[in-house]
Amino acid sequence: MSLPVHLVPNLAQTSVGGTVEVEGDEAHHAVVVRRLEVGERVVLTDGRGRSVTGPITSTGKRRFTVEVADLTDSPAPAPDVTVVQALPKGDRGERAVEMLTEVGVARIVPWAAERSVAVWRGERATKGHAKWTATAREAAKQARRAWFPVVDGLTDTTEVVELLASADLAVVLHEDGAIPMASLTVPESGSIVVVVGPEGGLAPAELAAFAEVGVESVHLGAEVLRTSTAGVAAVAAVLSRTRRWA
Repeated sequence: MSLPVHLVPNLAQTSVGGTVEVEGDEAHHAVVVRRLEVGERVVLTDGRGRSVTGPITSTGKRRFTVEVADLTDSPAPAPDVTVVQALPKGDRGERAVEMLTEVGVARIVPWAAERSVAVWRGERATKGHAKWTATAREAAKQARRAWFPVVDGLTDTTEVVELLASADLAVVLHEDGAIPMASLTVPESGSIVVVVGPEGGLAPAELAAFAEVGVESVHLGAEVLRTSTAGVAAVAAVLSRTRRWA
């Protein structure tokens, strides 16, 4: 059975034989919800590559302490994958974030596409970003990731174009894309960016802006996927051709 994973702010100064104290909501979830007890082993990670494993030595309502028995530093996965996700309606955004986190993306960029049904403004933007961030955090723990994904703030098309221009490989998904996904040459290092459009599809102006920086649209196959599932299918197709999935 896999050990439970909990996120802590910092493990930089941690060493084998030392202790780590976990406080706040994370500790409450472990002690009150999961009912972890003294003697049980857990994994703690800072989400930036360092993880420790060890037994719980003490507990409280909103705190518990772990003795560090093992320490692991994991290199950042390469290539680095970013997904630009157009805002979908309803809870499909959180569903997309959850699956993208599980499949191993490093960065998720919410995008206010021209044809996005959902709109993030003011307080709704703050709440939307908080939901996506929390979803990514919980999915990363479930997937036992040492590196947690970053969820950016809301991005516009100009910023997406800049991101595409700086990538080693840029993939813009489109049902009528001229390039099949299977024909792409995937780099073993560097950065990969995948753009997923909204329910209404990519607007002509967006496709033109992407083409100006040399990015052509690609298609996954004959089927048309939902915006909440297209990204994870594309990332899986890309990663299956790298050492990460070898």
